[in-house]
Amino acid sequence: MRLNLRLLADHDGKSARSHTTCKYKCGNQCFREHDNQSDNEYFGDITRRTVLRGAGIAVIGAGAASALAACGDSGSGSAGSSSSAASGAAGAAGGAPSENVNAPGLNFQAVAPNKTDAVTVPEGYEQAVVIRWGDPVVPGAPEFDFDNQTPEAQEKQFGYNNDFTELLPIDGKPNAFLLVCNQEYTTGEHMFKGYKEGDPTENQVRVEMAAHGLSVVEVKGENGSGKLTPVLGEYNRRITATTPFELRGPAAGTFFTKTAADPAGNRVLGTIANCSGGVTPWGTVISGEENYTNYFSGTEKPPLDGLAEGWKRYGVGKDEDNHHWMKFEDRFDLSKEPNEINRFGYLVEINPHDPKSTPVKHSAVGRMKREGGNIFVTQTGDVVTYCGDDSKFEYIYKFVSSRKIQQGKGAAATEANMRILDEGTLYVAKFEGAAVENGKVPEGGYKGTGTWIPLLTTKADGSAESHVDGMPAENVALWTRVAGDKVGATKMDRPEDIQPNPKTGKIYCALTNNSDRGVKEGQPGIDTANPRVKNKSGQLLEITDDHTGTSFSWDLLLVCGDPAAADTYYGGFDKTKVSRISCPDNVTFDAQGNLWISTDGTNDTFDSNDGLFGVVLEGKDRGLTKQFLTVPFGAETCGPVVTEDRVLVAVQHPGETDDADAEKPSSHWPDGGSSEPRPSVVAVWKKGGKVGS
Repeated sequence: MRLNLRLLADHDGKSARSHTTCKYKCGNQCFREHDNQSDNEYFGDITRRTVLRGAGIAVIGAGAASALAACGDSGSGSAGSSSSAASGAAGAAGGAPSENVNAPGLNFQAVAPNKTDAVTVPEGYEQAVVIRWGDPVVPGAPEFDFDNQTPEAQEKQFGYNNDFTELLPIDGKPNAFLLVCNQEYTTGEHMFKGYKEGDPTENQVRVEMAAHGLSVVEVKGENGSGKLTPVLGEYNRRITATTPFELRGPAAGTFFTKTAADPAGNRVLGTIANCSGGVTPWGTVISGEENYTNYFSGTEKPPLDGLAEGWKRYGVGKDEDNHHWMKFEDRFDLSKEPNEINRFGYLVEINPHDPKSTPVKHSAVGRMKREGGNIFVTQTGDVVTYCGDDSKFEYIYKFVSSRKIQQGKGAAATEANMRILDEGTLYVAKFEGAAVENGKVPEGGYKGTGTWIPLLTTKADGSAESHVDGMPAENVALWTRVAGDKVGATKMDRPEDIQPNPKTGKIYCALTNNSDRGVKEGQPGIDTANPRVKNKSGQLLEITDDHTGTSFSWDLLLVCGDPAAADTYYGGFDKTKVSRISCPDNVTFDAQGNLWISTDGTNDTFDSNDGLFGVVLEGKDRGLTKQFLTVPFGAETCGPVVTEDRVLVAVQHPGETDDADAEKPSSHWPDGGSSEPRPSVVAVWKKGGKVGS
């Protein structure tokens, strides 16, 4: 056994989302010091020093030299920045574009920013709730009773705070689909009347545990409509915080994943904090375990001195435990079961077509506070998975599998393909680019190149090789953040959803925001990929990747925020004609290849509800951004699915405001009247036509 952990590497600007959301969702990460205190050199350090000494060349990366282009001067900028800053038309229009511009797939009247307690859609579109928290999922499930919730009922009902969604066609059933949806987190004070903060009852805790995980629900479509109706079908399933999972890869069976209940270290109960995800080409769903650390408490001191740096790097003991599951489950008490936390933070995979199958946690893809994962298959059949670590100053990763997809839809093919994420090489991204000046858009926008640095290779026989000096392979799989520190990965502004465009193969990553960027001396300042101090509005990164290789180029498609502000950039498009967007979170694509972005935190910069936006990626209208819908008061837009027949969004935490609770709700969506708000999935469709036509 090789512990070796002693060798581990070394409300201004804050989110304006409710404190309740921050508390339960991520353990108040916005209001404490960020986890990445590593001293690995980021390219903003290098470019700034080079500019200060008047040189034109800087060393970037391991032994590589790069010429630095000069920053755009104060009189220059993107094609769109000068005109919008001068006119201020976007701001004067209350966030709506001054002129409606259409493009293939985006032919709708942009929805204006608003604060209504409803899902607001373009003229000519209809909507309907597909399924709500508490609705029956499996046969025998009772109808939802807000005042009489039980864990036994919730295990059979749709979970809380839906996030990632996907529709999978069912073979042999026309117009029938499997709706797969994550349930990310719970907020007891909004779920239960009489809830005592810090002192929940056992019934409340076990209801919350049952409300986590994923739901698989058959839904039936209607001809001539985008409406979807749940069916209590044979595939329906709830996966919760107590469902057995198989742990695979270099972390499985090690000292750090063995517990009293699982001395073999390869069978884990449950999945929690499931954020975004993706669909594999072989028909399964992968999901990311994100803010899992704030479910554990009991001690801030690890059982071994060598673990201290690893715990600190993941925020263990800093993230506030506001769920208090340890009162009734010893495995969430770090003083009693310190290894249980090492069994979360993975990319999980489920087979929604087999309700009896055991879901898997893949440690070969690393462990982090992962937003999700999405797959691209090259023309030669290589399978590449992209993912981001959604915290301030964390990294972007990819995993190149050494296995090919086995064709066929039978159980044997699916079982073989569920090994694809167990073999291959994990990489982390290092970005390079010219120096930038805060608030000034360079001529032609922000762009550069980069390198994928190998961290870990897992082989067909299950053995693994570390590419990081001083770290055994199992340590790289378990403390992947530390491995990224040691090789000098680039610190990013909260990398959230990352997806490849199926039409072009380009990779798009939502960088949501980072209020700590450039704030303290000695901490990361601005760089070309993260160009703003106290970045409240985020940006959208576009990567042109050599998918199986180690090089890439990149640019920023969007630098989000008020189009009237000089520091925003909308792909070079005229900013007086775009919908303003802030805090990009999830991304997807339509049939025309347009990018669609859901937001989380629009109220940080605008007095408006969050929404869903379409963005043109190619041609003369590149950067055109149009708001398609807004979600209800206090809610976040999650998990968009965009087809010609319908748009799906998961409406998460409606009415989750600090002045509200279950007895005094601030939203009554979706049921209206005096009802309590319920997170729900909504379908939107164009009456008598195709979406975006």
